[in-house]
Amino acid sequence: MKNLLTAFLLIFYAVASAQDMKGMKMPKQENNKPVEAIYTCSMHPEIQSSKPGNCPKCGMKLVVQKVKTVKPKASAPDKKAQPAKTSDMGDMKMPMKEMPKKNDGMEDMGGMDMGDNSVTMENIKKAKANLGPIKTITNNQAPRTVRYDLYIADTTVTFGKKTKRAIAVNGQIPMPTLTFTEGDTALIYVHNNLDEETALHWHGLFLPNKMDGVPFLTQMPIKPHSTYIYKFPIVQHGTHWYHSHSGLQEQIGMYGAFIMNKRKEWDIPTIPVVLSEWTDMKPAEVQRSLKNANDWFAIKKGTTQSYAEAIRTGHFKTKINNEWKRMNAMDVSDVYYDTFLINGKNQNVQPQFKAGDKVRLRIANGGASDYFWLTYSGGKITVVATDGNDVEPVEVDRLIIAVSETYDVVVTIPENKSYEFLVTPEDRTKSASLWLGKGEKVPAQKLPKLKYFAGMKMMNDMMDMSGNMVQMEGMKMQNQAMDMNTVMYPEVTGEENPKKENKKAAMPGMQMPNDKSIAGMNMGADNADIVTLNYGMLRDPKKTTLPKGPWKELKFDLTGNMNRYVWTLDDKTVSESDKILIKKGENVRIILFNNSMMRHPMHLHGHDFRVLNEQGENAPMKNVIDIMPMERDTIEFAATEPGGDWFFHCHILYHMMSGMGRVFSYENSPPNPEIPNPKLAQRKLFSDDREFHPMARVGIETNGSDGEIMLANTRYRFTTEWRIGFDKEMGYESESHFGRYIGRNQWLLPYVGWDFRKRTINPLDKNIFGQSLSPGNNVFGQRNTKNFRQVFHLGVQYTLPMLIIADASVDHKGNVRFQLMREDVPISKRLRFQFMVNTDKEYMAGFRYIVTKYFGLSTHYDSDMGYGAGLTLSY
Repeated sequence: MKNLLTAFLLIFYAVASAQDMKGMKMPKQENNKPVEAIYTCSMHPEIQSSKPGNCPKCGMKLVVQKVKTVKPKASAPDKKAQPAKTSDMGDMKMPMKEMPKKNDGMEDMGGMDMGDNSVTMENIKKAKANLGPIKTITNNQAPRTVRYDLYIADTTVTFGKKTKRAIAVNGQIPMPTLTFTEGDTALIYVHNNLDEETALHWHGLFLPNKMDGVPFLTQMPIKPHSTYIYKFPIVQHGTHWYHSHSGLQEQIGMYGAFIMNKRKEWDIPTIPVVLSEWTDMKPAEVQRSLKNANDWFAIKKGTTQSYAEAIRTGHFKTKINNEWKRMNAMDVSDVYYDTFLINGKNQNVQPQFKAGDKVRLRIANGGASDYFWLTYSGGKITVVATDGNDVEPVEVDRLIIAVSETYDVVVTIPENKSYEFLVTPEDRTKSASLWLGKGEKVPAQKLPKLKYFAGMKMMNDMMDMSGNMVQMEGMKMQNQAMDMNTVMYPEVTGEENPKKENKKAAMPGMQMPNDKSIAGMNMGADNADIVTLNYGMLRDPKKTTLPKGPWKELKFDLTGNMNRYVWTLDDKTVSESDKILIKKGENVRIILFNNSMMRHPMHLHGHDFRVLNEQGENAPMKNVIDIMPMERDTIEFAATEPGGDWFFHCHILYHMMSGMGRVFSYENSPPNPEIPNPKLAQRKLFSDDREFHPMARVGIETNGSDGEIMLANTRYRFTTEWRIGFDKEMGYESESHFGRYIGRNQWLLPYVGWDFRKRTINPLDKNIFGQSLSPGNNVFGQRNTKNFRQVFHLGVQYTLPMLIIADASVDHKGNVRFQLMREDVPISKRLRFQFMVNTDKEYMAGFRYIVTKYFGLSTHYDSDMGYGAGLTLSY
């Protein structure tokens, strides 16, 4: 018995010791053989590989398959997937994992794998060696007041296909580059020669709150034909920019570079580079089109993802699943733009450089809604700063710059030729080029068209029936380390429709990424070391830990409704939420989860924040963070300002205008003298996301006219629809609704309204199913009043799977009606189908062929009005 008890205790001790050894880093024995890891895809677990790499089906980074006997916490895939670390306990090999350090007040990241820091450090070491020693030049001039006079005026430009209105400052687009040295004082006279109000925001600058330039929040707007003076000290350095924060003015020219030099600055050629886009459409019309779910932009971009295209490419099931989950076609960069600009030109030539020159590009994305891919035909791109803050140099082959972000990069001119610095919008519709050097042109490789159905399939897998993004097992997404859009890149995953003779291969035409790729971005057919920048690679040269103090933690879900183009934080707009109070001296941590299908560049005014990554104490400082779908990112900043209201918002212009933001307000702030009437200012500030947008559709066909007029904003909708026959027997009918959308997805719309109709019907006439057109009874056995009705009613609309609208109502006489309908089913790129059926035994089906944004050819059959063909005008 004693021996049995002793044996039991030894076994228990061994098991307990083994559990205690988890997470410990043990030295390897020389005779140890590493455990062979099995790599799999989080999206496609049937994929098994003995080596790290990318999934041949979707292009995502393979992750180490979990040991079934152990239940560890889910971890994010490394930028470089590696076998699990092991320790030796005699003959027993056990998976080991280093535990992340906890910062003071920092949430426990659990088993989250933050990435392979050693790869980044090797990159930094190599980048520094290749940069070599760079001479500096010292500015010995005493700090001074630097004055600029900015004259804002209307102008016309022909950037696209038409001559259109724009706003120029000092006669130029972009606005003039404003240059200062750290320690100077900025004195900027803004002369508003427009017939409308304006204001200028100094993006990323630390300045007095009343100088921040947000109309109705930090100042009243600058009145037409008046002058306003901004004055603030220059207390920082780096590449920043400035732009209008009034309405949609930024879209038509009001953006420019704002450069603050160090007292000791690099002595190499430097070019400020402002990226932007141009549309011939008025910005207000762009915004209205987005709000009304108009798919004209998709038609122009060739990204409609219709049923005909789905069938042709073998994605019919994907399309069905997409609409079953009540999603419209997938989109990247919602707006169609006529051209893209680099410092106001589509082709910008800088011939002054020769072989061996290193050139620093101070790049600011001044676009209203476009992300841009940056690639260079002359070799590596060395990233040295972001959002005005230095980072340890890292070499990449390409990077994506979010709306409103800035990056400083250094490129080298290899030979006496002209090398293309290529700027490609994320949707890859067009491009712009900066040519560096003189001589034979060396073009950069163009980015191929995106595979939208592949992206749609992935989104289907990631979204549940409630419209929420669902993280899959083994996936912890943050800091752009896992680019979900990889599945859409043909350069990674092969062509959409590979040739038959290639189908024997795993993925025909695919350039297989290698284990050194970041987020699976391989472009070259022969180069095995293509690297794409992500936030995990950014390391500040100095420690950035926040000072000791109390902590305030906030969590936000980034939410939105693509169908109605409503963008929110926690399903609330700016006008629907209170200011967030913070105290000077406390540290604020914000945890952001992107529960939408679009990426969002979140910008904080007046402060830099740490982006928590695997660089620990050297986490980078930024003022914009790009958050991709399903990502959960953490930022933190020190509340060091003396007071005031500071805007935190998505910097996609049309997302911000729909209300995606919050206001951080310091407690006990003194009254702002620039806001003499705070209540009026608040109403004006809130009016942006409360604005109503009109829509109209008028059909004129041989059997009569039918149409609809709608006014809608973030939550409310008013509609009036009509049907008028061209003879007295058909008569007329008009139905109106006023309702409010409920819920984050806005699938539910309770409403009140009225219904008037009158027609004369020959009882002997029959419809296509042989039913008499005389009223009779509805399907509920109630007397059908469809031929004469004057009632008020209550009802509710609900969006069903397949985007079918179910409408149930009861009028003041107790009559009940139930209806199913859908408009704009995408049959082909330009052909749309619509139908309606209800319990009054009414039904309709028809087609519309879109010719232009506002004009289409149409035909339909109505159970009461018969066949008709003609045209439809849309607005």
